[in-house]
Amino acid sequence: MSQSLTIERDLHFSRYGRGSPRRLEAGPEPKIEVRQPGRVPRIARLLALALRFGAQPREGVLASYSQLAELGHVSRARVSQVMKPLSLAPDIQEAILFLPRTEHGRDPIHLRLLQPIASTPDWRKQRRMWAELLKLRT
Repeated sequence: MSQSLTIERDLHFSRYGRGSPRRLEAGPEPKIEVRQPGRVPRIARLLALALRFGAQPREGVLASYSQLAELGHVSRARVSQVMKPLSLAPDIQEAILFLPRTEHGRDPIHLRLLQPIASTPDWRKQRRMWAELLKLRT
């Protein structure tokens, strides 16, 4: 007496690099992420970097910003420039992090334009300066 046995399983082929052999893998085929057009503005990436590096001396990971400059092979002055946007009002920092992607050409807002705003200690004045900058650049 012969019985037929049917096994059902989701399978897909995948590659782990260009030119590598295809492999048969179990499970459904992974969904491909669709990338948004354009790129994240440089100032948003620099602010994210500053936020990450700003916490390291507080947490005791690094002794000081000069140690950060040494590890990053940059000058202490450059580290100060990159860290300066941390003195911006929190809502301005959030607006910078969520700037629209740049699809072509140069970024409309860059670090040099933010330095005078970040040097102002009054957050209300910073917000006015930020609004003027946005009117001019967008």
